[in-house]
Amino acid sequence: MYLELLEKKSQIIGKEGKVEGEIKLPLIFSYPIRNDLIRRAFHASFTKSLQPKGRDPNAGRRTSAESFGINLGMARVPRVKITGDAALAPNTVGGRAAFPPSPREKIVEYINRKEMRNAVISALSATADENVVKMRGHKFTVAVLPIIVKDEVAQLSSTSDVEELLEKIGIIDDIKRVKEGTKIRSGRGKMRGRRYKEPIGPLLVVHSPELPIVKAFRNLPGADVITSKQVSVIHLAPGGHPGRLTIYTESSITQLEKRLGASK
Repeated sequence: MYLELLEKKSQIIGKEGKVEGEIKLPLIFSYPIRNDLIRRAFHASFTKSLQPKGRDPNAGRRTSAESFGINLGMARVPRVKITGDAALAPNTVGGRAAFPPSPREKIVEYINRKEMRNAVISALSATADENVVKMRGHKFTVAVLPIIVKDEVAQLSSTSDVEELLEKIGIIDDIKRVKEGTKIRSGRGKMRGRRYKEPIGPLLVVHSPELPIVKAFRNLPGADVITSKQVSVIHLAPGGHPGRLTIYTESSITQLEKRLGASK
């Protein structure tokens, strides 16, 4: 009885943008939204993509310089025997750095597998909460969340057809929000391949990476496509903030239940 009260239902939208049925959502969409767990899982996933940075440990040390000792009327810094030029010390030209960044520094935040699994479930549950999605800044006029479309929608191969479908569903305002919010980055970053800052748009979760809609949907500004087997907190809660506007195909819901369902 208690589980039946927890279970949510959603509408299934067809190719024409009309409601063509109803689906009972898995219990993973009724999981409590744990902001602390989602942020921790996002940080763990994000740090795995970082590249260690640091200089060569031997930089500035490739010299035979030694101190000449005392009572010579000169500073006791290491010096090259032939020329007498100071070397090796941090305060000398060409010397080592005092406290350089080390590539051996720990930059990856580890997390338990069960914690990561619960964080993904919690982020999925947030996509079914209208208040959480609106708090994230998304604009939509859909009556019921999460948005689930029939598998035939995944056969759309044109971006214009996808835009037309989103307009019928009531999500096109979120695409417009991304277009209007795209701005040129300030500072040196715009010269290094990061010229534009683009808001986060809707996410499409599909059941196969080879579907025609994959290329058509990701052409939209701010939009991303991911399979149900690969979806993670990085996609569902960018920046560690849950509630991304997400569209699911009917078969992806089944795959998510098998991957993260209550039976496990």
